[in-house]
Amino acid sequence: MSEATLNSLLEYLYGTLTPSNQRWLAAHLIEHAAMVDGEAVRPYTKDEINAMLDQAERDFAAGLGIPDEEVWRKVDEEFKAEMAAE
Repeated sequence: MSEATLNSLLEYLYGTLTPSNQRWLAAHLIEHAAMVDGEAVRPYTKDEINAMLDQAERDFAAGLGIPDEEVWRKVDEEFKAEMAAE
């Protein structure tokens, strides 16, 4: 949805909803936005983060990673191609 459309909707809601209704709607929109694939977003635990880092280190040691230089080279190529297309 475009920003202009969202602004119009917002102005409409300002004019039609009471402050109490606005707070109710805001709380429900925030709760809904926090959902990802039907599950509430939750922070990772320290143990989960450490496990992900350990796995990433194992993958890198096994040669499964992509070197930083290669990633940036690809990004630069894509950026140059987009700029040339404009």
